[in-house]
Amino acid sequence: MRFINQPEAENDEAWWERFRELLDDQNDWPTRYTFKFIAPSDTVEDLKGVFDDHPVRVRESSKGNYMSVTAHLRCETSDDVIAIYEEASDIEGVISL
Repeated sequence: MRFINQPEAENDEAWWERFRELLDDQNDWPTRYTFKFIAPSDTVEDLKGVFDDHPVRVRESSKGNYMSVTAHLRCETSDDVIAIYEEASDIEGVISL
């Protein structure tokens, strides 16, 4: 998985630490956090699994090759947010927005 406008260092610990600091600066925990991803159509079920039983909104691209996935979850800390992104990063072709 990669983030839009993120260098190819998504597994770089320094990058994740800066992201954690940004999350902590911009959110009052706990909070309702919005996750948005784009994924190849054949990986959407795997991506939905990242959110367990929480509802997600899935929209198909115009050609049907990709799907956008949006979920709103109550997160207690920035670590909760990062855990979702890290789990999603194990799914081939997923892009985080």
